[in-house]
Amino acid sequence: QVQLVESGGGLVQPGESLRLSCAASGTIFRIYAMGWFRQAPGKEREFVAAITRSGGGTNYGDSVKGRFTISRDNAKNTVYLQMNSLKPEDTAVYYCAASKTYGVVITTGRYDYWGQGTQVTVSS
Repeated sequence: QVQLVESGGGLVQPGESLRLSCAASGTIFRIYAMGWFRQAPGKEREFVAAITRSGGGTNYGDSVKGRFTISRDNAKNTVYLQMNSLKPEDTAVYYCAASKTYGVVITTGRYDYWGQGTQVTVSS
């Protein structure tokens, strides 16, 4: 069983930055592709970013390209999401997820494990 715990969320003003972390336990972290998704009230869960097992490949949702960066440290069993130039429309609960699928995984249905989420609120 894989446990994923997100942290780093909070309330920030537009234009500011946050870094989310997702710590994994109960597994060999490096065998999983990882992703970040978000869900705002009344909306479907949205793909944000994904990274391959090794960290050599990444992909981003159109709404965050150029502002967010996903990375991972397999020695620390942790994946990160650096979020810069935050906008009010980035407000959502952010979830990390782990997938046994090889490559960059961008669809929710291909993820096997999910964290509980961390709230990010961007407001002046």
